[in-house]
Amino acid sequence: MNMPVKIQYFKNTKNRELSQTELDELARELDAIKQEVLDDIGEKDAKYIKKVYAAIRYSSILGRACLFAGWFPPAWLLGTGLLSFAKIMENMELGHNVMHGQYDWMNDPRFKGTTYEWDIVGTSDNWRQTHNYKHHTYTNIKGMDDDIGYGLLRLFPEQRWKPGFLLQPLYAIPFCLLFQWGVAIQNLEIGRLIYKRKTWVQFKEEWKPTQKKIGKQFFKDYLFFPLIAGPAALPVFTGNLVANGIRNIWTFSIIFCGHFTKDVEVFPKTVLQDESRGHWYMRQIRGSSNLTGSEAFHILTGHLSHQIEHHLFPEVPARRYRKMAPKVEAVCKKYGLNYNNASLFKQYGQVLGRIVKYAFPFKK
Repeated sequence: MNMPVKIQYFKNTKNRELSQTELDELARELDAIKQEVLDDIGEKDAKYIKKVYAAIRYSSILGRACLFAGWFPPAWLLGTGLLSFAKIMENMELGHNVMHGQYDWMNDPRFKGTTYEWDIVGTSDNWRQTHNYKHHTYTNIKGMDDDIGYGLLRLFPEQRWKPGFLLQPLYAIPFCLLFQWGVAIQNLEIGRLIYKRKTWVQFKEEWKPTQKKIGKQFFKDYLFFPLIAGPAALPVFTGNLVANGIRNIWTFSIIFCGHFTKDVEVFPKTVLQDESRGHWYMRQIRGSSNLTGSEAFHILTGHLSHQIEHHLFPEVPARRYRKMAPKVEAVCKKYGLNYNNASLFKQYGQVLGRIVKYAFPFKK
């Protein structure tokens, strides 16, 4: 008898359990959606990412030039805005997507996923390990996916409560403002060092690349450009500081709204036992949420506003997710799976609700 396969970690009435036959059909239909896009990838995608690269480069140059006249408030505002735009686009639409190998087929060294280095204090090598491998392989599996709360926040009732979480509504604020630093130290697993599961020798060796990257970023944004600006050193320094802060807030917001909204689920390690492709697909759908918005909004998010599609097809150029989304949603509806899609305002409200609610020892 083909019984439903139970993988839920906690009951979510918006999803029904699927039999193995249904899971196999789910995988077949989603594979077909993916293959249709892969067969069509080509010059249009190459032109797009080159335009993104150029837009980042020129907006960054123009923004920094405006900051050199930053003693004039309108110039400072324009320069900071352009630099913020450049940093957001580089982080979201270029760096993140390139590092997933979405443009490796171009054989262009500027867009090679294994060697791209992005403009934040965290190293790309660490990101490829914590995000590309751990997060996308073990999405929302408690004890395996380090992105569940980033080791700082309790966002699900399945996470063990500790008294320190009572303060998370407060320390979530600096975490948001300094989000790139959370990304930088995530792979260092400082908790293992504190609990003596890692030696200082190991930690110091792992710290070296991050230390080097931090030094490089600090030199560029807070020493080199302010110093060559001469009398405008302070406006340049503050412009860089604010631009990095805006990028951090935006990145935090989009990532958290894609992973920690009300109906998103987490799973136990047991789901990995004989997990089929259909099973994996279903886990991605139930562990992600999308954001509605305009084309410009989707581009600014690096198309991570389509987090469901990104989790299903991380190697597909992200610009394709918008057209894939209606087909994915139709498949979800067919199989009784919740296609979690709402505005940034609504999803962000749910994230904030989780941060506050699970600061306390609620178990559901």
